[in-house]
Amino acid sequence: MKKSIFGKKLKRDKNERTALFKSLISALVLNESIKTTEAKAKAIKPEIDKLVTHAKKGTNASMQKIHGSLSHIALDRFISHVAPRFKDRNGGYTRIIKIGGRVGDEAKMVILEWVEKSDAPYVKQVKAKKVKKTVKKETKVKKVKEVKVSKKTIKKAVKKTK
Repeated sequence: MKKSIFGKKLKRDKNERTALFKSLISALVLNESIKTTEAKAKAIKPEIDKLVTHAKKGTNASMQKIHGSLSHIALDRFISHVAPRFKDRNGGYTRIIKIGGRVGDEAKMVILEWVEKSDAPYVKQVKAKKVKKTVKKETKVKKVKEVKVSKKTIKKAVKKTK
């Protein structure tokens, strides 16, 4: 018996949908707002509300559910900055602002953002790159003997090639 899927499929299978939701929610946590299509925003909005509610509870089971839905970088920021911001709020943690159609295909675009803004924006930490030491090889140059060539020998060589 075929079962229907709750929510929007977004023309993706289950693994693709979960990866899309994880990346969109992580981007929202890190950037405080994201620009996406209306269908995707409406699809992830209930997921975001559930995650914030779980984070406010603070139990081990709740943290395990959050851990599977966010990237490692976003998880730390979500627990430390986003969840405490909504401790007095019972729902409706995000808002959708319609901004019109996309240039290429006129898809309905929206901005999905938190209702309460953060004071400190996320600063990405960049690791210093390792510098490779390059060792220059010395090239040996062979000495060439100087040979004096007269005009007569050049003329003879030219005649032989003709």
